[in-house]
Amino acid sequence: MPHHLVRARAPLRLGFGGGGTDVSPYCDEHGGVVLNAAIDLFAHVSLERRDDNQVRLVAADREHYWNAAATAPLPTDEPLRLLKGVYNRFMADHAEGQAIPLTLTTYADCPPGSGLGSSSALVVAMVEAFRRFLEIPMDAQAVAALAFDIERRELGLAGGHQDQYAAAFGGLNLMHFQSGDRVDVDPVEVDPAVMKELEASLVLYFTGVSRESASIVDEQTANMKAHAPKALEGLHELKAGAFSMREALRAGDLPRFGALLDSGWTAKKLTAAKISSAKIDEVYEAAKAFGAFGGKVSGAGGGGFMMFLIDPTRRDGLKRLLASFGGTAQSARFTDVGAESWVVR
Repeated sequence: MPHHLVRARAPLRLGFGGGGTDVSPYCDEHGGVVLNAAIDLFAHVSLERRDDNQVRLVAADREHYWNAAATAPLPTDEPLRLLKGVYNRFMADHAEGQAIPLTLTTYADCPPGSGLGSSSALVVAMVEAFRRFLEIPMDAQAVAALAFDIERRELGLAGGHQDQYAAAFGGLNLMHFQSGDRVDVDPVEVDPAVMKELEASLVLYFTGVSRESASIVDEQTANMKAHAPKALEGLHELKAGAFSMREALRAGDLPRFGALLDSGWTAKKLTAAKISSAKIDEVYEAAKAFGAFGGKVSGAGGGGFMMFLIDPTRRDGLKRLLASFGGTAQSARFTDVGAESWVVR
């Protein structure tokens, strides 16, 4: 018998270096490498058993609701495709195809299209919630792999691998992506004082524009398949930059880390035309002129969150400057905790 009420959460992430190399076919042909860190913003899930033979799906932060008689599989059209897809997979794999009546409620600590991996973190949190709900033994690697399979293969949503693994594992990691969906997650050991200094130096800026990453990823993928020279050059540089960023953090050299963010942003813009925009370029150049060591747009690009690194004594000034462009600036904290769940008694 499933538990009555379970909750779960999974962290969002900042991708520092190598983003885009985790997308096929690049990772299959060349091997992808990404340096990312989980932050203390989360995707949240509540899963509650019902006794009225109904399935109710709720995206609370978007005020989207869907309910119907409990059947399996649910139709995987919009709205709430992600919720339906996870429900269907667990009913097929762990309930002998029968429908379990329940209410599944989700929300995230950031807007959709943020570039912080919120959609994949939400899938990971749902997988973790169902795992706890049905008491299925799964480690972080299995949770991430299943979330990837549901989101990318079964639902056909474009994107890479890194978001699912960042949400499942938490912490600061150098991730390696190979053909055959082989993923190695290597925790990066950094002096705690350096991580505190990185937190103190970091500014996130939400542009106010939520973007749809799929079209950018589709363009990147087309460029990779065509072996477009500029796109491949950019991806090779991004992969090399992930290793250099790791070494800069290990050495405690944050100005160099910021400079590597800057050069990585230049390389990333080679991989697809829509990664930047006139407004993003304007904000970026203003931050650099103010004294930021470097920065980038988080995620696929095109909007969502930007991140910058600056001397901590100038961080508040940079926040005020960024706010003058009409978005919102904030700090961020890192977390070593990945996906987690608990039973509400």
